[in-house]
Amino acid sequence: MYVGILEADVLLGAVSSLKQKRAVLRPVLARLRRLEVSVAEAGDTDLLRRAQIGVAVVSGTAAHVGEVLDTCERQLAGEPELELLSVHRRWVGPED
Repeated sequence: MYVGILEADVLLGAVSSLKQKRAVLRPVLARLRRLEVSVAEAGDTDLLRRAQIGVAVVSGTAAHVGEVLDTCERQLAGEPELELLSVHRRWVGPED
């Protein structure tokens, strides 16, 4: 069993309230969930223009985990409402 974790730091556009921030993030997170991953906003949730998005995937092969995380990263990079600042990945495998 392999577990992949992707942590994405994103900058949001013209957001002036936490309500607007959630309105921008909600559809982004929903689109990621369609890829059959677990996803949530994590980190400093009370910052207006910044968000940390956490994605996790479990699979029987490391290759599939990598493909899914690559797809999630590409999708985040292509979102017009946000700018992808940084991405960190972690893996857990049978040897850990």
